[in-house]
Amino acid sequence: MYISIHPDSPQKRNMDQALAVLETGGVIIYPTDTIYGIGCNINESKAIDRVAKIKGIKAEKASFSFICHDFTQLSQYCKPISNDVFKLMKHLLPGPYTFILEANHKVPKMLKNKKKTIGIRIPDNQIIRDLVEILGAPILSTSVYDPDKVIEYTTDPELIYERYEHNIDLMIDGGTGGNIPSTIIDCTNGNFEVIREGLGKID
Repeated sequence: MYISIHPDSPQKRNMDQALAVLETGGVIIYPTDTIYGIGCNINESKAIDRVAKIKGIKAEKASFSFICHDFTQLSQYCKPISNDVFKLMKHLLPGPYTFILEANHKVPKMLKNKKKTIGIRIPDNQIIRDLVEILGAPILSTSVYDPDKVIEYTTDPELIYERYEHNIDLMIDGGTGGNIPSTIIDCTNGNFEVIREGLGKID
């Protein structure tokens, strides 16, 4: 299924369609403030396995992150963070950043790596944030890569759908995507370590 959702004023009918897919364990491709992502409800283990299969990896060895609606939801899945970390996140989010934090017991085991950490995003994209809010749970996040080594990321949602339509349950067209990934900041060792510099600027 392929649906278009307006990035600034998401239509309720189309959002309800996307919600139904997620609630029944479906896999979707959706827009973010950076690259289009492949994901599912983080509480649906079979769907997580499907996403891992699409990426050609095992779920327990993947470095998946997930998208939260706001800080209240984020705090439900990570251990308490320091004031410095909170201030930095508050300053940068919503935005094109992924923060590596210590995972707590609410994060599904198959999403924790050996270090028991998790990547968390609050993107500046109304479609996916509104969808996460009405779902009431985070959505798994992993970038849609292009097999072309030069392009790396496909920005055209129709071309993305052509490639993945037989592997997913829903494609959300939220307009042309980006081709620069999020900036990844590791906050688990008491410092701020930039793991990958992407779209998010580092002061």
